[in-house]
Amino acid sequence: MSTLRIARPAIALLTGAAVAVQVLTGVPAATADTAPVNVTVNTRAGLAAASDTAVGANHAIWDSNLGTNETADLLKAAGVKMLRYPGGSYADIYHWKTHTAPGGYVAPGTDFDTFMRAAQRTGAQPLVIANYGTGSAAEAADWVEYANVTKKYGVKYWEIGNENYGNGHYGADWEADDHADKSPAEYARNLVQYADAMKAVDPTIKIGAVLTTPANWPDGIVADGDQATWNDTVLSVAASKIDFVILHWYPAHNDVADVLTKTAHIPDMLYLVRKQIAKHAGARAGDIGIAMTEINSGIAPNTQPGALFAADAYAGLMEQGVFTIDWWNVHNGAGTISTVAGHTDYGDFGMLSSATCSGDTCEPPLNTPFAPYHALSMISAFARPGDRFVRAATDEPLVAAHAARRSNGDLAVLLINRDPDGEHQVKIDYDGFTPAGEAPTVQTLTNGATSVSTGHSGTATTQTLPPYSLTTLVLHPATATTGAPAAPGQPTASDVTDKTATISWPAAAPGASPVAKYEIHRQNGAVTEQLGETSGTSFTVRNLVPGTRYTVNVIARDTAGRVSWASAPLTFTTGTPDKSSCSVRLRDTSDWGNGFVATVDVANTGTAAVDGWTLHFTWPTGWQTVSSGWSASWTQNGTSVTVTSTPDNGKLAPGASTSIGFVGAYSGPNVLPTAFTLNGTLCTAQ
Repeated sequence: MSTLRIARPAIALLTGAAVAVQVLTGVPAATADTAPVNVTVNTRAGLAAASDTAVGANHAIWDSNLGTNETADLLKAAGVKMLRYPGGSYADIYHWKTHTAPGGYVAPGTDFDTFMRAAQRTGAQPLVIANYGTGSAAEAADWVEYANVTKKYGVKYWEIGNENYGNGHYGADWEADDHADKSPAEYARNLVQYADAMKAVDPTIKIGAVLTTPANWPDGIVADGDQATWNDTVLSVAASKIDFVILHWYPAHNDVADVLTKTAHIPDMLYLVRKQIAKHAGARAGDIGIAMTEINSGIAPNTQPGALFAADAYAGLMEQGVFTIDWWNVHNGAGTISTVAGHTDYGDFGMLSSATCSGDTCEPPLNTPFAPYHALSMISAFARPGDRFVRAATDEPLVAAHAARRSNGDLAVLLINRDPDGEHQVKIDYDGFTPAGEAPTVQTLTNGATSVSTGHSGTATTQTLPPYSLTTLVLHPATATTGAPAAPGQPTASDVTDKTATISWPAAAPGASPVAKYEIHRQNGAVTEQLGETSGTSFTVRNLVPGTRYTVNVIARDTAGRVSWASAPLTFTTGTPDKSSCSVRLRDTSDWGNGFVATVDVANTGTAAVDGWTLHFTWPTGWQTVSSGWSASWTQNGTSVTVTSTPDNGKLAPGASTSIGFVGAYSGPNVLPTAFTLNGTLCTAQ
């Protein structure tokens, strides 16, 4: 039974036949005369800092090797700093006092104390899931008392339940839930009781709430009897009681090539979650963290595509400030056997072999690392706790890039070649950093490799990426960075309008010379645009574009010309005019997870009559489309949508309005447009 992975719905999977065909397709190989890939790394475009628990994994009580020294030592060698217990959906049937899980298999040597000894040997913090489905707040509080008062383990992070939206409330039923009311409102009410009872025992613990991941089922769906989605309901009731939210991500995919593109969803995914938190948590929204406590490619999980996805996803999530990303899982067991890029994939969601068999095919010896294990090892070495991610981008979809700066002035660059057949030459350009002339330290994981290789090859500006590979460069600066001012503190935005925003920040600590001024830089991909400068610690940015998301950093420059590292990022979105001759309100009135029905109300708020109108808006992403529309003529070109009136609704007297609508489709996070023009005039968005 250790081969079972019961913590996600079967509806997220492709059929076996589809996988068997699609796994072999890969992505198109590059042609022999492909021009070099241009990579840009911009240290002035700062992102989040890597947390000390970022690289994590899941342990499960049906894994008899959970507590072995060999397993713990392998996880330690990979840099795993968070271990989740007791394992996915088993958490909602597990009773810690008796170490039983009615209806499930519990392996010998997997009790809580054994898990804690293994976590301590690994050097990882524990992340414990309290039983919501068949347990109680009192049982969870007793667990906190045993862990932190009796045993003094200091377990800081506690989740309340696993994927509790899978309790049948939305149709799919895989998560145990004995509550008569299985709604998000009931989960939220009980979550508050759990938090109060558990924190009464140890006020220092952190409580996590289960949320749905944007653009992943059942996100966006309002079930019968509910007033809102799972996330809005849970946060509206419990936001004041929680310390972090919990996401799981097994990306829907068509094939290997497709799943490797899904990491592009991460920025918008996290943007929407933070927007939901801010809506309900108010002033304490910034204190609520985000944890991705389960993640897996879901396809080719043991071979190089699983490693490429893992490295890209971990780096992308860390860039956005997710404090832990926990691979599902350490050991799992053989599933569907296939051949991927010339190597056997066992369909095993574990990062280490369980030495199990599927039919006549058996896995390698116990604890043999699979490709994702090596990817996590590389991520741990690439971005260490406290390192600050910075923007990196490429001009080739088959090549991805990430970068992180270190406190000693070094810079690490991660390059991912998603091409299964073709190597790629890359040229790397640096902004805000000048690398030393020596050959960089290079780590590489190639297709089929059984370990990560380390050496010195290429230069800081030119590298050759083997097919299906991960490559990390560690670069020293050309000149010492001593004497520069420290990075300014976390910026904040206030008085945000359609065209202006006031940015403020804590002053930077000076280095060898006084700070002369601060520069405000806007991120535009891996390119930055300076929006202004000041000698103070506040600046009002003007001439912004309405309805636009901005991410900015602040940089300090001293009287000797030395420049600080970039501050942490600030993201804000401009609004629309308070007064206009038109207003538009777009509402998502019915959503089913990859599509929705929208109602758009258009009003003439001016003093002159409108005789025929054209409405225009732009989708924020390329994965959003208008499938069909009514009460107007709807056309889409790229991401641009144009809507023209019909003879019935084209005339709008002052104060008059009309309602139109469309069916929208999306295959990624559905960030709705907020800026609309009517006959060329920017409208007020309601």
